[in-house]
Formats: sequence, C-alpha cells, structure tokens
Amino acid sequence: MSAAFDTVIIGAGNAGISLAARLRRDGRESIALVDPAPVHRYRPMLNYAAAGLAQMGRYERAMTSVVPSGVQLLPHPAGRVDTDARTVTLGPREQGPTVGYENLVICPGLTPRWDAIPGLDKAYVAGWAASAHVPEYAGRACAALVRLREGSVVFSVPPEPASCGGTVLKAMFLACDRWRREKVLDRIRVHLVTPFGGLLGLEPCDSHLLPLIREYGITVHERSEVAAVDHHARTVTLAGAVSTTIEHVDLAYVTPLSRAPEFIARAGLSDGGEAGLVEVDPQRLSHARVDSVWGLGDAAATGTRPSGGALRPQVAVVADNLRAARDGGPGSRYDGYTIIPIAVGRDRLMLAEHDRDGRPAPEIPGIDLTVPRRSTYAFDRYLQPVLYFRKLLRGRV
Repeated sequence: MSAAFDTVIIGAGNAGISLAARLRRDGRESIALVDPAPVHRYRPMLNYAAAGLAQMGRYERAMTSVVPSGVQLLPHPAGRVDTDARTVTLGPREQGPTVGYENLVICPGLTPRWDAIPGLDKAYVAGWAASAHVPEYAGRACAALVRLREGSVVFSVPPEPASCGGTVLKAMFLACDRWRREKVLDRIRVHLVTPFGGLLGLEPCDSHLLPLIREYGITVHERSEVAAVDHHARTVTLAGAVSTTIEHVDLAYVTPLSRAPEFIARAGLSDGGEAGLVEVDPQRLSHARVDSVWGLGDAAATGTRPSGGALRPQVAVVADNLRAARDGGPGSRYDGYTIIPIAVGRDRLMLAEHDRDGRPAPEIPGIDLTVPRRSTYAFDRYLQPVLYFRKLLRGRV
C-alpha cells in the first residue's frame, strides 16, 4: 500500500471538490481525491452551451486548479474497493497504486449505458443524435440545434437515474425560443419524450410549463421512454403508455441511460438495482451495510432526483456526519431537497424545488419561483457560475 488517508473521496466533480474543501475547513488534513479527469467543468452550463448561449470553455478549469489546498489529487480511475482492508486500488485494470482509508466517500457521478438504447450510439457517431448531458457532445448538440431550420426533432427526458435529467427542458425551450425569434419554428416539429406523467410529474411546475408547450406547438409523449433508434431509417421508437415510432427524425436530442461505475457493484456496495447505485441511508448518507463508507451525488441511492442543487445539502450532511463520527454528536440528516432550473426562453427561468417525494420544498418562503422570472434567469445564467467557482468549490456555501 503506497499511502493511507483519513478520507478518500472518489470523484472530483461538484460533490467531491466541495466536500474536500468543507473537510479541510473542518480541520481534516489527510484527504485524497480520486479522479482521472484533467478538466473540471461547471455542468449546469452545458444546456446553455447546447442552445448557443454560452461558450463551455469559459466554464472549465484545469482539475489541479480547483483541488483545495492540502488535498492530494490521485489522477486515476478507481479500480477496486476492498471494504475489509479499507483500501482503494487505482487504475482501469487495478494496475495502479493502492491507498488506504479510514473513511471512504463515493461520488463519481454516472456513466452512459450506450447498449441500453439499441442504435443510439450509431446515431451519435453519424451526427444526427447528440445531447449536452454527454459533455463531449455539447458542441455538436449546439451546432445541430443552431443549424436546424426545418424538419423533426426529438427531445428526451432520460429516466432516473440521470444527472439533472429534467434540464433537457432547458435546452428544448431555449431552442424553441431561438427558432421562434428566427421565424422558423412553424417549420419544425418538436417532440418531447418524458417518463413522467405530464412533463416532470411535479406540481405546480408542470402547470406553469404547459401553456408554453402549447405556445411552442410541442407534442408531448408522456410516460414514455426512447426504446430504440434506427440510424438508417432515421426513426426513434418509444415504449411506454403508448408505444409509437417517430419517423423522419432530423435531430434526436436523446441522452443515453446511465449507471454508476461498475467498481461499486463489484465491491458489494450497490443497492442491487440495474443502475448499481451506492446503497446509502437516504437521510444520513452513510452506507446502509458497510461502516466508514458514504455516498452522495448522482451515483448514490438517495431517493431523490439528482441535481447540482441537491449536492449542497448532501455535502453539508456528509461533512457534519463525518465530524460527528470523529468528535461525537448527533450529526445531521438530508431531507431529499433537489432543484431543477428550467429556462423557458433566453430571459426567463423557473426553479422546481422539491423533496424526495415530489412535494414542493421552496427555500425562499413567500416567492413562487416556479413562475418563470427574469431575476432567476440572471442568477442561474450569470451569478451562479461565479458563486460556484469562488464559493461552493471552496467549501464556503
């Protein structure tokens, strides 16, 4: 074993970086971050980039520049976790070093399951399918949405687990707003596929969005999922409440289904579901069966829809409970809060805040933020990225 740490965090996204910063502020000195990515990106900007309203390069940083001072970055994928020995072996084939831990926090995000939707990978390669939820295709999605002047486009809200899947609506509404401004919307047939009843299955969010659906002329296929894509026939087949095939598709904004990285299931830490999420106590975020293991973020079975906004309370809970495990005390609990920001045009945005049961959970009482506003758009588009890099990733939010 090459090194041992008090806390090893697998994943250096929003959750991992901000947790490491919080732990450093709490006085922990022996922390390692495991992540092979050379670049850290502000993911909420991806759908703005897909709509041509942001340059993603402005919201990316070298990973080494965002790792908190005093935290060691281990630039390797996690290969194997041995919970009995409390070790993590690094490298894609477990050929890297092995590090020990007293506490292990797993927050690696999700990975695409390209084989789950037959034909989708071929459509991506051919260039008529793309999604900003697969970051390396955000630029292609932008080019396709901006270039489209007529034809048929399919937007698909991915079923859970998904990384803030509801924000597909942000890309869709921004694209429709652009097409209307350019006077080509009446020549474009827009389809929305959603696994939920209504749009997102959330009230009053859905009620505020339905007039916009009618205004933009969008056909909604509710309680449905993309089952297959035929590259040669240019069709998208849906399964669900009503199985159907959408023909002559010019652009498929379809996100592949997701799962947690496979090392979680191999270590016996998953919940046994098809997506292999980390099995955690949904309130304490400690592992349900294994001591000294914690999970948060998209890859953890928290019982709520993943989002960047959900990470802030989750990070606070894990930091508090790690402190309580060390020093004593009651710790804290996560109530399932999550948030979906949906821009409905290039100057208005709504916030769908809810708990794990889908009940509204507004953080600011007395203001209905499910009503689209210019102020929430300005905050989400311009102020939030500044707070993310200057405050959140430094453990100050």
